[in-house]
Amino acid sequence: MAGICISSSRLLPKNFRTISLSNLSRINYKNKSHWARHYAAVSRTAISNTSVSKHSRQNSCLWVPRRNPEPCYFHTSRFLRNEIREIKVPQLAESLSEGDIRWDKAVGDQVAEDEVICQVETDKTAVPVHAPCAGVIEEILVEDGATVNPGMSICKLRVGGTAKESAPKEKAAAPPAEAPAAKSGPPAAPSEADVSAPPPSSPPPIPPKPSAPQASKPVSSIKIPVTPTPLPPGQAESTITGTRTEQRVKMNRMRQRIAQRLKEAQNTYAMLTTFNEIDMSNVIEMRNRHKDAFLKRHNIKLGFMSAFVKASAYALQDQPVVNAVIDEGEIVYRDYIDISVAVATPKGLVVPVIRNLEKMNYADIEKAIHALGEKARTGALAIEDMDGGTFTISNGGVFGSLYGTPIINPPQSAILGMHAIVERPVSVNGKVEIRPMMYVALTYDHRLIDGREAVLFLRKIKAAVEDPRIMLLDI
Repeated sequence: MAGICISSSRLLPKNFRTISLSNLSRINYKNKSHWARHYAAVSRTAISNTSVSKHSRQNSCLWVPRRNPEPCYFHTSRFLRNEIREIKVPQLAESLSEGDIRWDKAVGDQVAEDEVICQVETDKTAVPVHAPCAGVIEEILVEDGATVNPGMSICKLRVGGTAKESAPKEKAAAPPAEAPAAKSGPPAAPSEADVSAPPPSSPPPIPPKPSAPQASKPVSSIKIPVTPTPLPPGQAESTITGTRTEQRVKMNRMRQRIAQRLKEAQNTYAMLTTFNEIDMSNVIEMRNRHKDAFLKRHNIKLGFMSAFVKASAYALQDQPVVNAVIDEGEIVYRDYIDISVAVATPKGLVVPVIRNLEKMNYADIEKAIHALGEKARTGALAIEDMDGGTFTISNGGVFGSLYGTPIINPPQSAILGMHAIVERPVSVNGKVEIRPMMYVALTYDHRLIDGREAVLFLRKIKAAVEDPRIMLLDI
């Protein structure tokens, strides 16, 4: 066959020849594997049992008998079976140089190609580490919770191995662990004689009646004998231990960073909060009327968050000082609007950013919120998704919060807090009506934003949410 170089210069038996793969041509590439056609004198089963030297593809060779050559196929891969590969920490973001490792797999676990074996928790997000190929975790080089750097070896992976290969090691290590367990077994149960013993027949002795009146004797000198009631062995200890336990867990990097930033904001900013309430009747009516058509047209549900995000972008254009920030004695005004939306995750609070909101409509906002929310829930948020932001919206109403004062997200200058929608009696045109109402709170940096601008900004959001037509009319 063209492209196969046959060499017999090595010191081999007379009935063997060496087929080199260095000059193979017409190789098909599929799934990082190379398929080649060669001539051999044995069947595929025999070839699969023939050893291949551990060299690169340019130097790899196969020894086959000379007699009766017939065409056959074989498969080569860049990974060798039972090869031990070291997995290293991937490159993190430019601003991050280290992180804490959290293992999802243990020694002996079988993993598939591209499966997540651990995560590196950084100040802002968790970076997953994928398995480069299928195999079995042979050894873990870094303990759970340890600090790691990019390029650091964290574990060893046996390529193509199975979990059964590591089972004998675990079974061999099991008998020594059973011996101490037998020594430290549970305490012996009480004997039958102790259980069947009758309770005491006579009550505790009654104190003698004093001969003199009680008032003629000091109170401190009166002593009443007390007979302690013995408890079963170990009962008091087990009761106290079961109700007064403590557990210390290391704070992850994201929570440490959140605590640091919030405390810095509290110490740096002159934070002040103003409140208002919004009648949600028109927004609810608009959503109920157009939600089916909106879903059919844009393939996404219409929620309340897009109304507040759009209204905030409209109010930020009306009051640009709320979109500004103080930077080393200077005020930086931004002509773009990037709003951070706070999302609660099991690992902490994250604030992905929706950018250039001044150019987006309701549908674009809903799609962006949905995409970022899915990334946050699955842990796929990147550092770039959370960088920047000129204003933040936090919706505590999804958890039932009725009232609250949010804390500014540095280095921004203001944050809007949304709360639960509750039906309350309100005055409408001189009449008392039951309306769905929501309290909103605006916390702002009083060093930069005066009370007038803050109140007007929150009133603009209230007007835009209650009647979105004012944004179309630009009034």
